[in-house]
Amino acid sequence: MDQKAKRIEFRLGKIGKMTPLLAAAAMIGWAAFSQSNVNGYVLAFFAALVTGVVFAKDEKAYGEALVYGLSKPMFAVIVLAVMLAAVSGKLISASGAVQTIAAYVVAAGLTGKLFVAAAFLITCLLAFATGTSVGTYFVVIPILFPVGVMAGAAPEFMIGAIVSGAAFGDNLGPISDTTIASSATQHADLGMVVKTRTRYSLPAAAGALVLFLLFSKTTDGGAAVGAAGGEVDPLSLVMLIVPAVIITLCMMRKHLITALSWGILAGAAAGLLSGVYTVDELIAFPGGFSVTGAVIEAISGTAGTVAMLIAVFALLGVMECSGLFEDVRALLERFAKKEQSTEATIILSVGLLSMVTGVISVAIVALGDLVSEIGEKAGVNRYRRANLMDCTGCVFCFLAPWTVHCVIPAQQTAQFGESFAVAPASVPFVNYYSLCMLVMLLAAVITGYGRKPPKGHLQHME
Repeated sequence: MDQKAKRIEFRLGKIGKMTPLLAAAAMIGWAAFSQSNVNGYVLAFFAALVTGVVFAKDEKAYGEALVYGLSKPMFAVIVLAVMLAAVSGKLISASGAVQTIAAYVVAAGLTGKLFVAAAFLITCLLAFATGTSVGTYFVVIPILFPVGVMAGAAPEFMIGAIVSGAAFGDNLGPISDTTIASSATQHADLGMVVKTRTRYSLPAAAGALVLFLLFSKTTDGGAAVGAAGGEVDPLSLVMLIVPAVIITLCMMRKHLITALSWGILAGAAAGLLSGVYTVDELIAFPGGFSVTGAVIEAISGTAGTVAMLIAVFALLGVMECSGLFEDVRALLERFAKKEQSTEATIILSVGLLSMVTGVISVAIVALGDLVSEIGEKAGVNRYRRANLMDCTGCVFCFLAPWTVHCVIPAQQTAQFGESFAVAPASVPFVNYYSLCMLVMLLAAVITGYGRKPPKGHLQHME
C-alpha cells in the first residue's frame, strides 16, 4: 500500500501546513527540558497529528496521508526490529552474561574512559562491516552498554560512544544505505565515493576518540558491578551466540529482521541446552489470563518506542502529501549560486530534511536530483556532492533527539534500570562523532578542504 495519498491543502496556507511540526517542536522542547524519557516524545508527535487535523481542509485526505506514512516499508522494518532486538537483548541481559563480562573487564583494568574509547572503536568496526547503524544498536547496546556502566563509565558517555560508532559506520560503510543512496543519486562510483569520504570521516573519528578519552565521565566500576548483583557465571557467556549470529548474518547481507530472528532462535536453543534458562523462564502461561517470561517482558517493554514510531511515520506521510518537501527544495534552490554557496545549500537542505524525516536515505533520495542539478551548474564534482550529502545526514539526523538514533538507544538503556537510563535529549551532546563531523563540514565549505576531485575521476563519470 505504498501508493501515494491525495495532496493535502491546509487552512492558513503555509502557516497551517507548518502547525503539526510546530506543535511537535514545542512538545519536544518541553520534553527535552524536563529530561523526559521516550514517552515524552510519543506525546509530542501525537500532539502534532491531532493538531494537523484542525487545519486540514480535507479531513479524509489527511487521514489517508497518515495511513500512507505507515505503509512505508521502513516503518515495518524498524518496528519489527525494535521488538525482535528487545527479545535478543533480554536473552543476553537476563542470563547474567553482562555481569560476568563486566567482572572480567574490571579485573583486567579496562575501565572508565578506556572502556568508552574501546566501545567506540568496536562499534565503528561493526557498523562499518554491517552497514547498518540501527542494527548495530540492537547488537552492541545489550552487551557493551551495561558492561561499560558497570566498568565505571557514565551511562550517557557509553551511549554516546555507541551512537558515535554507529554514525561512523553509517557514514563510511560501503554497504550502508546512505553510502549507496548518495553515490547512486549523484551517479558517482561507489568505491571512489568511499575512498574520498575518508577525508571527512577519519579525521572526525579521530577527533571523537580523543574527546571520549579526555572528557568521558567515570564512576566506581567495582562498586557498580557489585550493585548490579548476580554472581559471575562463565556458563552464561554461551549467550554471546546471539550477537555472534546476528553480526555474521548482517555481514552476509541478510535482512536485519532475518538476522535478529536467527539470533533469537540460536540464543533460546543455547540457553535451554546449556541450562542457563528453563522453558518457564522464557515463556510461561501460569493461568489467570496471564503470560510471563523473558520474551513477553521484552516485547511489552517496547510499547513506548513503537507508539512513537507510529506517530513519526504517520506525520512523515502528512509532510510528504502536504508538499513540504517540494517547498524546501524550492526555497533552498534559490540560494545556490557559486560553488561555496551551493555546498552550503546542499548541507542546509539535506540537514533540514534529514532532521524532519528522521531517515537519512529518505532525505538523500528526495533531494538527489536537486543536488545533482545545482551542483553541476556550480561546478561541484559528483564525489564532493555525494560526500556532503551523506556526511550532513550523519550530523543532523543523529543529533535530532526525536530520531531513531536518539530514541532507540535511549529506550534500550531504560531496560537495565533507572540508574542506567539515558534521556533522548542527552544523546546529541555526547555524540562526539557527529559533532566533530559538523566541524569538518564547516571547515570543508569555508576552506575548500576536500573540494578537489579525485585523480582520474573523469573515468568514473557516466
